[in-house]
Amino acid sequence: MAALNLNMLTENASRLGMRLQETLSEHTRDLAIARGTGSAYLDNPEEKVKNIAKQLDSNSDREKLEAMKRLIALISRGRNVSEFFAQVVKNVASHNLEIRKLVYIYLLRYAEQEPDLALLSINTFQKDLSDPSPLIRAMALRVLSGIKVPMIGSIVVLAIKKCAADISPYVRKAAALAIPKLYHLDSTHQPELIKIICTLLKDQSPLSIGSVAIAFEAVCPTRLDLLHQHYRRLCRTLIDVDEWGQVDLLNLLIRYARVMLPRPTPAAEGDKTAQYEVDSDLRLLLTSAEPLFQSQNPAVVLAVARVFYYLGPPSDLPKIVPPLLRLLHVSPEVERVVLTNLVLIATTLSESLAKSYTRFLVRASDPRQVKKDKVRLLRTVINAENYPSLLREFICYADDADDELVADSIKAIGYIARIVPESTQQCLTALMTFIQSKHDVIVTNAVLVLKSLVQIRMQQQQNVIALGGLPPQTFSPLEIISRLARRIDELRHPKARACVVWLVGQYASSATPVENGSTPPIGPEGIAPWAPDVLRKMAKSFMQETSAVKLQIITLAAKLLVLCPADRTIALLNRYIFSLARYDLDYDVRDRGRMLSSLLSGVNANIYGENEEGHEDIGGVVLRREQVKVVLFDGKASPVEDVIKEEDDHGRFGSLAAITGRWTGSDNYLPDWLEEGTESSLRDSEADVPQVPVYVSQSSARSIGPTSRGSPVILTPTSGPSPSGSFVRQDGAKAAYMDLDKFYEDTEETEESEESESEEEDGSDEDADATESGSGEEGATSTEGHDESGQDESGEDDARSEHNHIESTTT
Repeated sequence: MAALNLNMLTENASRLGMRLQETLSEHTRDLAIARGTGSAYLDNPEEKVKNIAKQLDSNSDREKLEAMKRLIALISRGRNVSEFFAQVVKNVASHNLEIRKLVYIYLLRYAEQEPDLALLSINTFQKDLSDPSPLIRAMALRVLSGIKVPMIGSIVVLAIKKCAADISPYVRKAAALAIPKLYHLDSTHQPELIKIICTLLKDQSPLSIGSVAIAFEAVCPTRLDLLHQHYRRLCRTLIDVDEWGQVDLLNLLIRYARVMLPRPTPAAEGDKTAQYEVDSDLRLLLTSAEPLFQSQNPAVVLAVARVFYYLGPPSDLPKIVPPLLRLLHVSPEVERVVLTNLVLIATTLSESLAKSYTRFLVRASDPRQVKKDKVRLLRTVINAENYPSLLREFICYADDADDELVADSIKAIGYIARIVPESTQQCLTALMTFIQSKHDVIVTNAVLVLKSLVQIRMQQQQNVIALGGLPPQTFSPLEIISRLARRIDELRHPKARACVVWLVGQYASSATPVENGSTPPIGPEGIAPWAPDVLRKMAKSFMQETSAVKLQIITLAAKLLVLCPADRTIALLNRYIFSLARYDLDYDVRDRGRMLSSLLSGVNANIYGENEEGHEDIGGVVLRREQVKVVLFDGKASPVEDVIKEEDDHGRFGSLAAITGRWTGSDNYLPDWLEEGTESSLRDSEADVPQVPVYVSQSSARSIGPTSRGSPVILTPTSGPSPSGSFVRQDGAKAAYMDLDKFYEDTEETEESEESESEEEDGSDEDADATESGSGEEGATSTEGHDESGQDESGEDDARSEHNHIESTTT
């Protein structure tokens, strides 16, 4: 018997252990599904993927939920799971809310690829538009509008119209986002969609107004007249809109302001309060947008900066600099975008940016485009105070491995020499040092910059001499040319060699005059001593030079021959060079040689030699030496300095066009300002009209009874009848309350006086009752006194109730 009981206990214990294990595993599985750890569903071997179809067709919600989570995980990994579309559509009417959410997420992804299968569940989508959950209603509309079948356009319009009047702002937001989808699918529904947009514009919720702005830009971007009645409310609601909605709404309001509002104009001379006259509606937009400079979203800050740059008066432009500088440290991507936009406005805000030039110093880890933008910004903010520091920076940048950065830095050094005369000698010293570098990029750009400086300084000296003045003695351009001419063998880059040859030929006649007692320079008369030597060196290496250098060598030979036609050495060098150019492989070189030889026929008719039989007389007009000199030397265009034209860029700042360099469909192209804006009365609405208070006399207010105490209390600072529910002094004087504290003090004093009076009356009544309680006449008298005291108490209660109503209403 004991053995039997032991076996039964053992069997029961094993069964209980198995039951506990099964229960624990079930609860653990539910817990894992509820938590939805990403690693469990992202690890999907092929066996589990094959079981997804079976799980979707099962009767267990747990299996369906697990299958849907695996499908969403596969979608997140970029895998195409459209093969399960038919099985997923069957579960669109599931009673489990979690499953329906995941089904809608799946359908949003593949409804465009499988529009025919999605049409099978269109009745379910329409039924879900009335679901108690706003999330289901919004997702049903999203799926319905995502089906790219034009034949259901009317059904989608009805669904959008229904959701546009939904009590949930989230559903109204989904309705606004569905409008552009339907418009791109079938534009014939534009009139109906415009009516829906007009309805959504009246929405008081800030959650959906950003999506309404997107729908407006997509469907009717030119119908800005629809915004008249809503403009001021949109400006006031701007701060409560979600971040990305603020960006879209600001872009819309910018276009409206440019078309409908007058441009800020300089104030009259007598008005000392403001420098510019700004329209009240435009000032409302600027005032409402200014707090958004503190937003954590860089897109919002950039949009607000765009508002102030294109709409605000020039006096408000410095406000956009600190917020934009704050964004430079958010992330490398944001820094890239902000720097590109700062380059566009750097000329206008150079004084404000110059105070923070250290923010634009180049770091070694910066990308190439960031380095380029920073150098351009540093070049823009150069002034007499910060040029020493920036000059050292540019000299340091010239040793960088990036060739574009090196070129920009050397050009910036030349720019400093042009705009800051005190820095000319330092810049020339740095540029002459660069010529000795072993890197062709540094040498080439240094020569190009020196050429530009020489041209500008020579032109300035000629202008000063023409006006009868003395040229500045900061540096001698001819000395720079002589240094370059002596180092021409060390220059290896073709462009640099061509520049030096051009400088030698152009300014070969500008020799320094011989002073009393000084030794005259050795060389042909009227030619700088270093010019013939350069021609000799270049003639020796003519066959090894590139075409660009050969063209300048031929021009140099012609110029020297015109300057000194009697010199036999120069004539022989010309004959040699023109003979080589005549048979050159490049047709440009051959044409240049033929043209210059014909031009020089009046200077030296036998330029190809006396025994040259192939020379043909082409005839025509033969120019004299003075005429040829004018053709070769005069009329040379001076170097063009970097001058940015001040013109309206139509909203490039803050748009995608600033990054890509071209306008795209998503950019807001700003129109020009109108001479006169529209009338301000068009923007008046019911919310802007002040409500006139209705005054009620004190007697009528008390006669009404308790109903009069429900009306709001109006504190009137002027004399006149007391409004309903307010306190009236017993002496008949009207209190002119200027603030709420005085009102409470006056009310408390009056209440204390009333309480003291009521206490005195109560005390007198009690004494009368005590002395006259024996006789009937005394009893009647006491009864009358009691009635009077009851009336006084009722009056006191009325006064207290009025006072309590005043406190509850004002607070």
